[in-house]
Amino acid sequence: MTQRLTSKQRYDAVIVGGRCAGAATAAALAERGASVLVLERSRYGADTVSTHALMRGGVLSLHRLGALERIVAAGTPAVRSATFLYPSGGVTVPIRSVPGSDALYAPRRTLLDRVVVDVAREAGAEVRHGMLVQGLVRDSDGRVSGVVVHDRQGRTQAVVADVVIGADGRSSRVADWVRAPTLLEGEHHGAVIFGYWSGLEVDGYLWGYAPGVGVGAIPTNDGLTCVFVSGPPEVVMSGASVETSYVELLRSAAPELAARLVDARPSGKLLRFSGARGHIRAPYGPGWALVGDAGVFRDPITAHGITDALRDAELLAEAIARGDLEGYARLRAEFTTEVFHISDEIASFAWTLERVQQLHKNFSQAMTPEVRWLSAARPLTRMRPRPPGPRPPHHRRVAQAAAVEPAPKAL
Repeated sequence: MTQRLTSKQRYDAVIVGGRCAGAATAAALAERGASVLVLERSRYGADTVSTHALMRGGVLSLHRLGALERIVAAGTPAVRSATFLYPSGGVTVPIRSVPGSDALYAPRRTLLDRVVVDVAREAGAEVRHGMLVQGLVRDSDGRVSGVVVHDRQGRTQAVVADVVIGADGRSSRVADWVRAPTLLEGEHHGAVIFGYWSGLEVDGYLWGYAPGVGVGAIPTNDGLTCVFVSGPPEVVMSGASVETSYVELLRSAAPELAARLVDARPSGKLLRFSGARGHIRAPYGPGWALVGDAGVFRDPITAHGITDALRDAELLAEAIARGDLEGYARLRAEFTTEVFHISDEIASFAWTLERVQQLHKNFSQAMTPEVRWLSAARPLTRMRPRPPGPRPPHHRRVAQAAAVEPAPKAL
């Protein structure tokens, strides 16, 4: 039996995925006057694997959304420097102030995603958790025109929208369903072991590098520090125990940090991520668009994924409001391509120490265009009105579309 799961059947945008990428896009669209529905399968405030670290563009994006002060008020530690450790010595770089903040932050996803969802709801977006998107609906000409959604109580509904946005992560089903072309694919990827520690204070972000390994310490909420090690998958995912691999790799790149863990207390178990090659997918097509890891995913060694997601949320919302998705594609490429190539080379772990130091300098310079764009004051673009002309009744559009494409495997 089909029952109503939402407040209405038609929206300007339906967003599949309600974590930081999807929720930020919803907030930015709702601020511009769009009617938005967000469908997220996990519960409100659920945790997820994350690098946590925000770069300058990410902090700017949260400030522009009106979410940064809530992240700060929740006790997220301010990061005012980044230290790079090499066998030849360390280099500490102070964090430059950006509009709205004189620091960087690395919030836990249980906080970040919840705050951005709250901002989206306050802006007028409708956010539903515990929802499974089972497939797309299409018009008779094949254009994506909505989704089929299923809730935990077994109710199903087709929802029509002018645009369906995939914000459903690296393995995006929306990207699969629309057959989004891959524009660029990474050649390398690393694997990661990470865990959380209390009683381990670090002064800012700490990144350590030695031949074939990278490590990091990232201060986050609740007095915890996320400490990770990364390297070639055949090394990190070897037959050794997770604990043994973790300690050995940490000692090779940051021996002083490894020694300090003896007096720290672990919070939960160590976790291991086997890694995946990065991708840049086509950002939009007839009736659909991608944002966050669904559109751009890079190896986490450069900790830029959340910043990408928050930045692209605003880029996409502005493009939809202007009716200029080609502008979204153009700016996303400008801000993404060079950083993607740098991240991919670092993820090869085939560099010399001299080369990786140069790559870090290149990476810092490559972030400048996005910071300039996000720092610029611009009037908020209101949604363009729908073009005049007859449109089929909502129930007819949904019935036609649902008949075109049977629901694939659920998200």
